[in-house]
Amino acid sequence: MDLIRTEGVAFSYTGTPVLQDISMSVSKGEVVSLLGPNGSGKTTLLKVLLGIFSPQRGTVLFKGESVAKLGPKAMARRIAYVPQFHRMAFAYRVIDVVLMGRVPHRSFFTRYSKDDVEIAIHALERLSIVNLKEKSYTEISGGERQLTLIARALAQGADTLVMDEPANSLDFGNQIRLLDQITSLAGDGYTFVKSTHFPDHALWIADRVVMLQDGKILADGDPHNVMNEDAICRLYRTEISLVALNGRLKTCIPRSLLVGRQQAVKVCC
Repeated sequence: MDLIRTEGVAFSYTGTPVLQDISMSVSKGEVVSLLGPNGSGKTTLLKVLLGIFSPQRGTVLFKGESVAKLGPKAMARRIAYVPQFHRMAFAYRVIDVVLMGRVPHRSFFTRYSKDDVEIAIHALERLSIVNLKEKSYTEISGGERQLTLIARALAQGADTLVMDEPANSLDFGNQIRLLDQITSLAGDGYTFVKSTHFPDHALWIADRVVMLQDGKILADGDPHNVMNEDAICRLYRTEISLVALNGRLKTCIPRSLLVGRQQAVKVCC
C-alpha cells in the first residue's frame, strides 16, 4: 500500500486553477522532490497533502485513509510540516521549540512530562545539535533553525516529513548538512516530500522527482531517468546541460557558462 496517494486532485484560488489532475504516490522511506518554477503549484500541493487545503476535485489518501476524514491531531501524529522560513515572535530556547512537537500527544494545559523532554533531547542528539538546546532560537543560524525544526518534527513522533523549500535561505555549507541529515533519516525509514528550487538537490538525494509546470505533472519518476536536459529546459524555460560527476551523480550547468570552458568541466568530471 502507498503511504500517500493523490488521485485526480484539482485545486484553485478564486477560480484560477493551481493544481490540475494531480495523481501521484509516495512510498514509505522515499525522498520525493517536487520540482518546478515559482507558481507551478508546489507549495499548494504540499498544503493539500497536509490537509490544510481541501481539493475541489479528487482525493488524498494517507495509508489508505482519506486525509479529509482524519482530524488535525491524528494528522499531526503521522505527518510533520517543516516550513521554508520560520520566525518566532518570542526568543524561545531551542529545546522549547523542539518540545512544541509534543503538543499532539498531550492536552493543551498540561506540563511537558519527563518523557517529553527525553524525546526532545533524543531528537536534538539525532541531528547532532544537542549543544544548542539552551540557546535562543532567534540567535542561531538559518541552518541550525532548519535542523531545529526537523528535530521538532522527530519529537512530534511523525515518520513522514513534508518540507517546503527547506534549503532556500541556507548557505551552501548548511544546504549540504541539511541534505546529509535528510539522507540519513531516510535510511532509518523516514519519508520526505519536499519542494525545492534546486534541481541538483533532487539529482543528488531524491528517490523520485515530481516535476510540476502550470499545476500539472510534467514528469514523475527516478530523477536520473526523467530529469533529462530537455525536460529541465522545458520546465525552467532556460538552456542547461547535465554533466556527469561520478557514476550516476549529475549536476546542472547553464549552457552559456560552458562556452569556452569545456576543458575545465572535463577536468572536473
